[in-house]
Amino acid sequence: MQIFIKKHLNIVAYLGLSLSMLFVFSGCQRHSEMQTEGVSFLQGVWVQDSIPQQQQMLNFTLHEFTFTCDSLYAKMHMHAKTKTMPDSCFNNGSWTEYAKAVYVLRGDSIIAEGIYTKENGKQKISGCYKSGQYLPRFKLVYHDKDSVVLENKFDSRPIILRKTKDITCVPKKRWEM
Repeated sequence: MQIFIKKHLNIVAYLGLSLSMLFVFSGCQRHSEMQTEGVSFLQGVWVQDSIPQQQQMLNFTLHEFTFTCDSLYAKMHMHAKTKTMPDSCFNNGSWTEYAKAVYVLRGDSIIAEGIYTKENGKQKISGCYKSGQYLPRFKLVYHDKDSVVLENKFDSRPIILRKTKDITCVPKKRWEM
């Protein structure tokens, strides 16, 4: 009887392990080494010139986005009137942050997943300002050939962008970018 029970427990343990491995590996998604084409009307360089009433704000960010295929490169021009960081980082209240990400358009939402980088595109792990993951969520409010209006889902200020350059998507291997 003990041999019978031991044999069945081994089978149950094996099945449990197999099922748990199936769930773990089916939950993982391998990202392609090649870029996809992204959203055609977004391909290009987009610049935010100003924010309504920015002179009255204690802090604000002006964005510059480059959409190339399914990749997003962000340059964020930060402005602050109040010091919330060490003097060595404050830089008289103006500095630039950089990020790169992969994005998708789902319905009216632009969802991006990426990292904050140094100006040269290398990952920023420490130092002044932001580092780590770059995970913006934007609502696409309006778009035409030369303008896009986004709304940051974490900050309801509109981001009114004008196109300054067209880019044609030519998918590359991700490690070549």
